[in-house]
Amino acid sequence: MAYVPPRRVLILGIGNVLWADEGFGPRCIETLAARYAFPDHVKLLDGGTQGLYLLPFLEDADDLLIFDAVDYGLEPGTVKTLRDDDVPAFLGAKKMSLHQTGFQDVLATADLKGCRPERITLIGCQPAELEDYGGGLRPVVSERIGTVIDLAIAELAAWGVDAQAGQSNGADLADPSIRRDAYEAGRPSARTACRIGDDRFFPGAD
Repeated sequence: MAYVPPRRVLILGIGNVLWADEGFGPRCIETLAARYAFPDHVKLLDGGTQGLYLLPFLEDADDLLIFDAVDYGLEPGTVKTLRDDDVPAFLGAKKMSLHQTGFQDVLATADLKGCRPERITLIGCQPAELEDYGGGLRPVVSERIGTVIDLAIAELAAWGVDAQAGQSNGADLADPSIRRDAYEAGRPSARTACRIGDDRFFPGAD
């Protein structure tokens, strides 16, 4: 019997960790990598806000699993899964940020080139706060990371991917200086950083 290579799987976290709940996707991929080890045909990638720079990674994937903060129009912290054609269609109708516009373009370009992954699953969480530059995940969103990881492991199992307890290679994750523990420990308070405006100019300021 001829050898059939395993399907190439890309697990991708997208979003901007500098804008509060926008960082949900990267924090999910970071957590997944810290908890599970995967076979060589599975790649974990923090895609950040790279847009079309992610296209070569999609070209090399048969299946794609995405983590992201998504505006479903639901209560903050709501987790929802979309699959296949619903993913680009939803991102097109519900643009929440520039990175989603960029990623919709990535999917459209991959489609045009005939190299879009055959299976696509998006597991997203409704954000609570986006307008906080330098802020971290809000508790209602942070608490959903474990749920989302469990959903991802179940989805991957349905694709035939065997995840084992352990750790993954972190080469394609964010620089350690902006991973969650370092980021949260080194981030100044909201008042010190004044991320939402200069209080010297607020009405009633002394």
